[in-house]
Amino acid sequence: MEAINRLILYRNFEHGKILTDMSWLMEHYESEYYNREDIIALLYECVHGLIELAGDYGFEGNLWHNYLTYLLVNSENAYSTSCEIVGPVEGSINEVARNDFAIFQDMFRWDLNKMDDCLGTRGLHMLEDYVNINEHSKLFNKRIRDRICETSRRLAKAEDISEFQQIMTEFYKDFGVGKLGLHKAFRVEHQGDEVCIVPVSRIAHVTLDDLVGYEIPKKKLIENTEAFVEGRRANNCLLFGDAGTGKSTSIKAILNQYYGQGLRMIEIYKHQFQDLNNVIAQIKNRNYKFIIYMDDLSFEEFEIEYKYLKAVIEGGLEKKPDNVLIYATSNRRHLIREEAGDKVGRREDMHASDTVQEKLSLVARFGVSIFFVGPSKKEFLNIVKVLAERNGIAMGEEELFLEANRWEMSHGGLSGRTAQQFIDYLLGKKPDEAS
Repeated sequence: MEAINRLILYRNFEHGKILTDMSWLMEHYESEYYNREDIIALLYECVHGLIELAGDYGFEGNLWHNYLTYLLVNSENAYSTSCEIVGPVEGSINEVARNDFAIFQDMFRWDLNKMDDCLGTRGLHMLEDYVNINEHSKLFNKRIRDRICETSRRLAKAEDISEFQQIMTEFYKDFGVGKLGLHKAFRVEHQGDEVCIVPVSRIAHVTLDDLVGYEIPKKKLIENTEAFVEGRRANNCLLFGDAGTGKSTSIKAILNQYYGQGLRMIEIYKHQFQDLNNVIAQIKNRNYKFIIYMDDLSFEEFEIEYKYLKAVIEGGLEKKPDNVLIYATSNRRHLIREEAGDKVGRREDMHASDTVQEKLSLVARFGVSIFFVGPSKKEFLNIVKVLAERNGIAMGEEELFLEANRWEMSHGGLSGRTAQQFIDYLLGKKPDEAS
């Protein structure tokens, strides 16, 4: 306890109770003042907690070291957030960080077997070379999980505090820190009175190459996103057009493509637009680029949430941060339902043109609009052919096209989504049915 009380930057950890209990055990396990059975019970409670974390995050190897590394990579403090994306920083903060890293290095060097031997237990011994039954993490993607386990091994071998600090600084630069650094995508939730940004642990690993065709729309999306992640001027972006043409897939693919360059995405729903300012306040000072993503965006006449969105995009007193853009998909070009009465003045509205302008003003705030049009019959069959080849479907072209035509006529018409659903149908058929 005395050691962790000297920590300055690295404090108030999630899952920090294990650290507090283990620190207490290391200081008191040999004391005759405390009941031996109580000490053993606390030890096994810590072992239980470490194994549960291993199950959630996919950790393996030395679970104690994995746990300490997990605390370090998730601690958002003045040092770690300064190092994310940009790497080593200058100033007195380095000396403060060295104080904390020295304490953590001591914890890495604790001889847990000595505690086991003294108490006649084997709980800590089992943590030294843990083999996980399932390498797939529920909460981290495999790339991050592997990097944390690798970093824990490097930290355990660090010869001095300088090497220890260098290893952590490299991690912050390459992967970031905390939930915003270690995850790609997020959603917004209310937890009591708080508006919380919550990681999405599993997202589709699609690429732009998975979307057959649409080269011009993809090029526009890439150009705007590259400008954004490289710190140049970029625009809010609206992807609109026919259903099933790959608008949402393109957004997910963009995230996967530029995540390594510091791009993150927060999905927000229409009923949460009143939380937009709160969300932006939580991310505006981080060294990442954030796309606030709104899928299938449209408004009926009686819905007024679009007014919150207009103010955030452009028009409010506070300027939208340079590290935030808004990307939206919609089947509607103008987002808000328009009626004939809006244009011909049949409503009881003294200023009908103002009504129209009010409705068009939202879409005008998206500097880039990208149109996704449904494929022609020829384009649809080409999509089917390419997807069949990628998935190893052995079927003659004539038969494939015949079956695809039958499928699209009863399953939503010509679209990339319909083509993918047809391929999934073929892949799901039993061997005897496929023949």
